[in-house]
Amino acid sequence: MTEGNFVDYVKLHLTSGNGGKGSTHLHREKYIEKGGPDGGDGGRGGHIIVRGNENLWTLYHFKFKRHYKAEHGVNGSKGRSTGADGKDVYLDVPLGTVVRDTETQEILFEITENNEEVILCEGGKGGRGNWHFKSPTNQTPRYAQPGMEGEHTDVTMELKVLADVGLVGFPNAGKSTLLSVITSAKPKIADYEFTTLKPNLGIVEYRDYRSFVMADIPGIIEGASEGKGLGYYFLRHIERNSTLLFLIPADAKDIAEQYHILLNELKVYNPEMLDKDRFVAISKCDMLDQELMTEMKAELDNDLPVDYLFISSVAQMGIMELKDKLWSMLNK
Repeated sequence: MTEGNFVDYVKLHLTSGNGGKGSTHLHREKYIEKGGPDGGDGGRGGHIIVRGNENLWTLYHFKFKRHYKAEHGVNGSKGRSTGADGKDVYLDVPLGTVVRDTETQEILFEITENNEEVILCEGGKGGRGNWHFKSPTNQTPRYAQPGMEGEHTDVTMELKVLADVGLVGFPNAGKSTLLSVITSAKPKIADYEFTTLKPNLGIVEYRDYRSFVMADIPGIIEGASEGKGLGYYFLRHIERNSTLLFLIPADAKDIAEQYHILLNELKVYNPEMLDKDRFVAISKCDMLDQELMTEMKAELDNDLPVDYLFISSVAQMGIMELKDKLWSMLNK
């Protein structure tokens, strides 16, 4: 999937169908001139329904159509015949989609399960036909209820990527390279910052045909939680990950300081992020000799409050050990 096809934020205008009118028909047939009221009820207007679909990964199918309108209910007819209901409109969304009210920004609901359905706009109820209003004092009512109007609303859909492990790091830390090595994903890789502008997902194949999903999130910079750089635009994708893998390059000036800056950005954005399991991978370690690695290890044992591992995506160094560690964290 190309970056342009990954859409994780859309605004939609939705209108459900109006209910059909009740009928005011009076029964007439040969030899029966005054058969009384037999007008049927109007049909219900169509709903707008949001449905989870595990085969979708993006909101791209909403990119070129932003207005959706359900059918109106059919009017009632003679013989107490109820009008047909308006056809419902189903909006299929990937799992992890959050639906907000555009005006108030209130979260209405989240879709997290396949085939989960939520009625977003209810269709109007059909009006009752005149036979409902027959009484001893009014045996031929010539009125019926009109159908109720449908609802209309503006909603914002946000996709939060569902992945087991989320890659967290500064731009150009080697996240996309690691994802390309550890999975079959083909993210864009280049030697400049913010190469990755959209999240990338990859399936990590583990021992005995087991697997887990890893997400490469665009790089964080200091102040991202306040909107700097790509800002909080992508931070929401990390909320769904059960384990966070901090990737810090071995040539960083201060590895412990970078870790604390990244952790603070997550904390400012959402304090609940600190409840997730965390692990640090020191990338690009093919540049280090054994002596330098030993010196760094002595410093990191004192400065880093979490477990860490030296890896190199290019040299395939420590990749299997990293998979073992992540699998144990996901299944502890």
